[in-house]
Amino acid sequence: MRRIWLLALAGALAVTLSSWGKKKKEEETQVLQLPKDPPSALTVETRRLVFHVTPLSAKGLLSQQTRDALKWLLRSTSGAAVVKVRAFVAGSGDLRRVRELVSETFTEHRMALPVLSVVQVGALPLEAAQVVVEATSVAKKDVNRYGLVYISGQGVSSGEPLDPVLPLVRQSLTRLATAVKAAGSEPGDVARVTCFLSSLDQYPEVLRLVESTYSGAALNFVQVQRAPARAVAECEAVTRLRWNTGTAIHMLNPEGLAQSPQLSQIALIGAPKVILTGSQEAFGFQDADARLAFERLQKSLSQEGGSLREAAFTSMYPLTPRISEQVRKIRGEFYDEARPPAGTMLPFQGLPSMDAGFAVDVVAVKE
Repeated sequence: MRRIWLLALAGALAVTLSSWGKKKKEEETQVLQLPKDPPSALTVETRRLVFHVTPLSAKGLLSQQTRDALKWLLRSTSGAAVVKVRAFVAGSGDLRRVRELVSETFTEHRMALPVLSVVQVGALPLEAAQVVVEATSVAKKDVNRYGLVYISGQGVSSGEPLDPVLPLVRQSLTRLATAVKAAGSEPGDVARVTCFLSSLDQYPEVLRLVESTYSGAALNFVQVQRAPARAVAECEAVTRLRWNTGTAIHMLNPEGLAQSPQLSQIALIGAPKVILTGSQEAFGFQDADARLAFERLQKSLSQEGGSLREAAFTSMYPLTPRISEQVRKIRGEFYDEARPPAGTMLPFQGLPSMDAGFAVDVVAVKE
């Protein structure tokens, strides 16, 4: 009897240990589960888009600052769907960590992942700040009655990298005001302004200057490179459309702004829906690598029923002036030559992939 009792006890213990081991293995598998990849493109309602810029923080390093920025974003949107995140990262942190944290944060809150662009810049306006996040969310009701206007970056530069940036910002804002007026909008309609600068030395004066005209907009300022080759100020904007254009997309190139066969200055979007994409990187530095990036972007758009020929606004993130010239040469192969998109392009500090030469994301209309 004693032997039978011992055998039964051993069997029960074996079953318990097996069950515990299986449960432990399942828990470990859950902990080690890889984050989901953000979507490459999303279709959203134009009239419900709202724009945000997270506050800067010097607390902790990149991971903590990214978590804090995303927490602020989810609180400020009050449960609304966040559909686009563009993160500008300063410092030497691993840019790929931002992608992981976006995935983890939205998954933890059981929210759909947004499209994502991550770019390394030279500096941010607050010392020790390592990330600022621009985001686009979808309101529960219409906030842009007639649609949106995307305005190209109004670039002004001088030959010397150490030239003061404030006079350049003034000129950029003058051109931006020309574009806002040409679109039929008012300064109070401007929803977001992003200024890309060669230096943040005069940031307090720059901030006051922009706030004096666009106090109701979400404002963002970044130094594009640690050691830029020239002084530059380039401010882009998104504003609400005040009139019914009667078309899905209409491009404007008013007098007083630079004219280019490859770029429109203003994109008026009256289409009910637009497609937002995350950034596509060119892995390598040859023309074929650049074309492949645009082809992947085209594939992402086509999966949402769109096309690069319907692009309204493009953001280009090359790492050198030479790559900028390469992009100018290649991009025209994919756009509608009669109606090139608006957009912004100037050299940045870095991208998540070490072998990437540039990245691109777009806003395209969905007719």
